[in-house]
This record gives sequence, structure tokens and C-alpha cells, in this order.
Amino acid sequence: MQSAHTPPLIELRNVRCGYGDRVILDGVNLTLERGKVLALIGTSGGGKTTVLRLLGRQINPMSGQVLFDGQDLAPLDLAGLYAVRRRMGMLFQFGALFTDLSVFENVAFPLREHTDLPESMIRDLVLMKLNAVGLRGARDLMPSEVSGGMARRVALARAIALDPDLVLYDEPFAGLDPISLGIAARLIRDLNDALGLTSVIVSHDLHETFGIADQVAMIANGRVVAQGTPEELRHSEDPLVRQFVRAEPDGPVRFHQPARPVAEDFGVDA
Repeated sequence: MQSAHTPPLIELRNVRCGYGDRVILDGVNLTLERGKVLALIGTSGGGKTTVLRLLGRQINPMSGQVLFDGQDLAPLDLAGLYAVRRRMGMLFQFGALFTDLSVFENVAFPLREHTDLPESMIRDLVLMKLNAVGLRGARDLMPSEVSGGMARRVALARAIALDPDLVLYDEPFAGLDPISLGIAARLIRDLNDALGLTSVIVSHDLHETFGIADQVAMIANGRVVAQGTPEELRHSEDPLVRQFVRAEPDGPVRFHQPARPVAEDFGVDA
């Protein structure tokens, strides 16, 4: 259990953020304790991936603070930022493997980039990570020779190669068949617990995500509109949360974009 004197691993404090003049997040507060799995849900374009970019400091907030292990990310110099990023792993949507490198070389890449370990130790570490995701036997294959589900598992092995404290997942279940999806979801939960990780998952697959998450935060209209356990969000009476979780066609999110009256658009006389 987290000590009263230990800061949460990640914390967003009254964050306002956007691109150019367009504000995406406004007044967002979010906290995640160590060892937990947080799912970020919400409609497309609502700001979920922006939260991941803030945590990796690919972008800075317009105002507010983004803290990692109690440290404000914004003022860090390049060396400090790289030191923090070495404590993070990232699983990109569809895996983003290096197509010209073998499965083994993909997982070895961060170890070679960020450590001075001898090749014998890198070999052992890569095989351990591949074994953890069930793919030690695929070490010599190229990305073009593995299935989509296997590629996602290779990417997961690469994301945990440096034994990070935090792993960020951007749509880890997109495009997977039901079997591969179930395997990926169970791996995320099992590795999180076995390795003492903390995980943030952006996903639209509510069934699998709710099955492995400790906490769920729904982001809409630039803010966190609901946060709690999966069960609490399933039974929320908030109209927006209920519409999203139950996939209802009618509710606060409307089918038609606001537009001029039909008669006016089509030039029909009243």
C-alpha cells in the first residue's frame, strides 16, 4: 500500500492543454497510485491520447502541472527528461515495430540504446521478456512473419525491456481478433502485477479494459467527467457516462452535428 509520504506515480494538477489556439483539456485533475492500472475512456478526439503525450512530455501544458514521481516534468532539461523517459515504456497503437529488425532485435533496441550492458546479458534479458509474452520461440522472425496479435506482444516485450515504472498503452487492443485481444489484456494485467508496474491504457474496448483496470477515468468536453472503479462507471447515472458505457445511440452525444435548419440548407420555401 502506498505510504502517506510517497507521492502518486503520476499526477495532473489543474492541467490546461491544447494545440495552437485549440484547447483540448481544461482544468484536468488526475492521480494514479503506484501498481495500479488506469483506463482512459471517452469519445474520439476528447483528449485521451493528449494525456499520454503530456505524461511523456511530448507536449507541455498551457497551465497546471504534470508530475511523475512527484517531479514536475515541464522544467526538466534534455538530460532530465531522458532520465525520466527511461522509466517509462510505451506500447503504440498497432505495435510500431521496426520492420527491418527481427523480433529479437526489436526488443533489444532499447537495451542497446540506453544501457552499456554486455551482449550476453542483453541476450538473456531479451529472451526473458519474450518468454514473459509467450514468444521466445519467435525470436528470429521478422515483423512481417508474425500475426497482428504476436506483433502486439513483441511490442509489449519491447515496452518492458528496461523494467520501467510506468507503461503507457495507446489503443493496445485495436484490430485484434477476440483470442489475441484476450491474451493481450491478460498480459497487461499479469505483467503489471508481476513486475510492479503502473499502467495507463487508452482504449475503446470497454469489455476487456474494464476487466483489467483498477480505475477508469472518462474524459469528455475537455475535462474528467467521471472517475472510479469499472463497476462504479457501469452503474453511473450521469447521462454522458451511461450513453458511452452502454453504447446508446441517443444522449448527450448526438448523431447530427449542429447545423442550419434543413429547409434553409436545401433552399426549400417555408
